[in-house]
Amino acid sequence: MPNLRDLSSVACIVGVDESDEMGTLPHKSQLSLHVEAVTNAVRDAGLKMSDVDGIFTAGQHSPATIGEALGITPRYVDGTTVGGCSFIIMVGHAVAALHHGLCDVAVISHGESGRSQVGVSPRRDTAIPGQYEAPYGFGPAPTMFGLITTRHMHQYGTTLEQWAQVAVSTRKWAALNPKALRREPITVDDVLKARPVVWPFTVLNICLVTDAGGAVVLTRADRARDLAKKPVYVRGLGEGTEHVSLTQMKDLTFSEATRISGDKAFRMAGVGPSDFQHIMLYDAFTSGPPIMLESLGIAKRGEGVRFFEEGRSTPGGSLPINTNGGGLSYTHTGMYGIFPIIEAARQLRGECGARQVPNLRTSLVNGMGGMLSAAGTLVLSNER
Repeated sequence: MPNLRDLSSVACIVGVDESDEMGTLPHKSQLSLHVEAVTNAVRDAGLKMSDVDGIFTAGQHSPATIGEALGITPRYVDGTTVGGCSFIIMVGHAVAALHHGLCDVAVISHGESGRSQVGVSPRRDTAIPGQYEAPYGFGPAPTMFGLITTRHMHQYGTTLEQWAQVAVSTRKWAALNPKALRREPITVDDVLKARPVVWPFTVLNICLVTDAGGAVVLTRADRARDLAKKPVYVRGLGEGTEHVSLTQMKDLTFSEATRISGDKAFRMAGVGPSDFQHIMLYDAFTSGPPIMLESLGIAKRGEGVRFFEEGRSTPGGSLPINTNGGGLSYTHTGMYGIFPIIEAARQLRGECGARQVPNLRTSLVNGMGGMLSAAGTLVLSNER
């Protein structure tokens, strides 16, 4: 049986970028956001569009559609879609494809008109949750993640004030990122008194809804040395799924998919939960990052919030988390997973200016899909 460690550091991230604009963009379609992001990321890598022969994407547009829009005839495509973490998972798929020669330059592309809905196909909810959960009061994501959050509060005594600290910490990072949509300071009191949405969430506990695109370019390590930017090695990767319906979760306060994906990535990279200087987590809701820290084994059960309330996660803290401002304050199109990868790569290349984490060697990227249904984890490093 092949050893997973054989894939460690065989491929690198060599280009990352967002679309030309992010925010509310009624003048741009989802497809145009894809094209802008890929064009910018390929340029960032010092490559030409004609070099790209592998296309990976998730959501409404197929890899074939992206290829046609870019004028590319790919040798390899992947359209795995398991929620917002799909792009994190696809980094692992791209590494395997590059290692086996199925493609030479892989692009993971995302474009989504989450706010303006330009070029978005109508959706009919024929999935199992729509048939068997929605009739009993489950609606949009806040109603479902609210149940996860209130169960955590009941079981571990976590409080509204502690969840608010996650939003405050993340906003401090956003204030240092010129690309972040929300940069004005907020306090715990601001979060608690903001417009209520679904208990226990106010609007400041919930991610933004934006239009944006993002892209990541990968190639094999031997080729990466000759490109424009310092390579970021994919030392570890993992993916996992647990359920689709929220009612099928074994434990509402713990993500088994996150645990599975994290264990795989850590073993492959030869690291442990305490070996990171920087962490990027999917923050659709303020309760998400603490639960992910617990599921990854970085924090004890019920104690993930302490990283935020004690200031460990904030600028100047011992373990910076979500340094781009996260989905809570930077951007969140609906599927967010491409953007933590972009930030981790920039941090490892030392390109983040006022928010740069000093002496950074290893970064962890983890994201969820659905209501903690799926997960992807990456261990990234600027050292092989």
